[in-house]
Amino acid sequence: MVPTLRPGDQLVVQYGAAVRPGDVVVLRHPFRQDLLIVKRAVERRDGGWWVQGDNPYVENDSREFGTVPDELVIARAWVRVRPPHGVQRSPRAALSWVLSAVRPVRADRSLARRLRAR
Repeated sequence: MVPTLRPGDQLVVQYGAAVRPGDVVVLRHPFRQDLLIVKRAVERRDGGWWVQGDNPYVENDSREFGTVPDELVIARAWVRVRPPHGVQRSPRAALSWVLSAVRPVRADRSLARRLRAR
């Protein structure tokens, strides 16, 4: 999900939330249901959701495994939290980290339209 999410980012999620096109979702991998993955819900199709990652060079998404059934989509991402890089030594540095690290994971409608157009 780079550039939206980076390795080490943590997500605050809402289980059972309604999913709309453009939302970042947590789902069970269709072939390995013990594995949780994070993808963007692109569009609703017969039988479930078409999901894709934001990185066009990684195809571990619906381009590989097809439509994901609704019961495998378990949560919608609400907030992304980036871990601090090193120790924050001053209140100013800590405030700077908080302002840059905690961001809502918004539904990117334009990205969903671009992904659907491929």
